[in-house]
Amino acid sequence: MWTVGRAVKRAYKYRFYPTPEQASLLNRTFGCVRKVYNLALAARTEAWQQRRERITYNATSGMLTAWKKTEKFAFLNEVSSVPLQQTLRHLQGGFVAFWDKRARYPRFKSKRGSRASAEFTSSAFRYRDHRLTLAKMAEPLDIVWSRPLPDGATPSTVTVSRDSAGRWFVSLLCIDTITPAPATNTAVGIDAGLDSLITLSTGQKITNPRHERADRTRLARAQRELARKEKDSANQAKARLTVARIHARIADRRRDHLHKLTTRLVRDTQTLVIEDLTVRNMLKNHRLARAISDASWRQFRELLTYKCAWYGRDLVVINRWYPSSKTCSACGAVAETMPLSVRTWTCRCGTTHDRDVNAARNILAAGLAVTACGADVRPQRDTSRTGQSAVKQETPRATKGIPRL
Repeated sequence: MWTVGRAVKRAYKYRFYPTPEQASLLNRTFGCVRKVYNLALAARTEAWQQRRERITYNATSGMLTAWKKTEKFAFLNEVSSVPLQQTLRHLQGGFVAFWDKRARYPRFKSKRGSRASAEFTSSAFRYRDHRLTLAKMAEPLDIVWSRPLPDGATPSTVTVSRDSAGRWFVSLLCIDTITPAPATNTAVGIDAGLDSLITLSTGQKITNPRHERADRTRLARAQRELARKEKDSANQAKARLTVARIHARIADRRRDHLHKLTTRLVRDTQTLVIEDLTVRNMLKNHRLARAISDASWRQFRELLTYKCAWYGRDLVVINRWYPSSKTCSACGAVAETMPLSVRTWTCRCGTTHDRDVNAARNILAAGLAVTACGADVRPQRDTSRTGQSAVKQETPRATKGIPRL
């Protein structure tokens, strides 16, 4: 049986090492991109506040042309015009998301921001024989090709970025053909936790690596050193870079672990059922906020979502109010209370449960019940809290976007 692959947009991210001249040009480009974005945002904000007028992308593009002709902003001509136009398009997208109530009002970009980036379209770069040369550069970038691009793929856009740790990255957006994984009859419920990162309905528990805790002492020492430095001094800049590198190490290790874990789950399982956790609200618990952030449940769900969409898997999301921990997976009885300190409990039917394994099994049962007949497995006494069904399919909008791998 032949499986037909489908074309998707996929970003391939690589690290590169610029020459001093290239770094200088890119840093000027980042500064110009930030300046144009802030100027356009200020103009659009002022027009709305004073005249109730919505300025479009075309209007801001005309403003950019006028700014370049002034003596004050003549430096904008020193860099490629493409990243400047692209940042205006990104601003337009931000306003569209705000008008659709999908995002907050666009904010000004800070010079001290943790990440600087510039986007180049095909007219502003040349890619031949694995050599990438950007506009206004005489030499190609020294890219570390950690993995090959798809055969015959040509990047449509290139995004160059510099993170807070001073590392340079280039992301190439290509059209890739992904073959869905062979269909299976397997299904698994997934319960997120802190002691175990996730617990599966099969009884398997994935240990929480706690990457932030592993480097907490080192990070605290670096932050104390930073606090002692004189403001705006060279030593403060060095200390800030040290702190940023520790944070980058933590984030890199966490991302790598989550990618490997989600890839294995999607490869081996046809139907995956998870809870619709509201991480933003859970972070208000100051006792658990650091541990929840380190577990990175939101990133886990994002990776799982687009990988399921790519490889033809089914992702079912359980309503956050479904009492998966308090419900007995054997008889269906619901316990009155279940404090977080209780890790094992015995139901009145005599069954002893591991809290996390029992929750994962209930999550799986709820997901399968809905996919089979569309039933609502949520207890009636909880209906008034949200007015939503206990289980829902992941919406198509959640699978949109181009993840960075």
